[in-house]
Amino acid sequence: MERLDFRFNGGRPAGAFAPVLVGVLGSGNLEVLLEPAAGPDCAVQVQTTARGFGAIWAAVLADFHRRHGLGGLAVAIHDMGATPAVVGLRLDQAMAQVKGAS
Repeated sequence: MERLDFRFNGGRPAGAFAPVLVGVLGSGNLEVLLEPAAGPDCAVQVQTTARGFGAIWAAVLADFHRRHGLGGLAVAIHDMGATPAVVGLRLDQAMAQVKGAS
């Protein structure tokens, strides 16, 4: 298991919302938990079974932050070898639920 931590500066405040969980932790998939957080940044913690893919995670998460640009957000990802496309899909699904709730 590898733990990776990322932090992205600010953006639009995510505001208040109930925590959102999407995905199913299993082979080739992942689960994503979004929660409101104090402060202006977006903090992402990744726990993954696939070691050595930090640069790919950084690129996928930078793209997520560029598209949604939210601050005051905590993202927890538990990965079981998902591809970058699946990671992006689950993050977008979680954001759709956050936006639908506001």
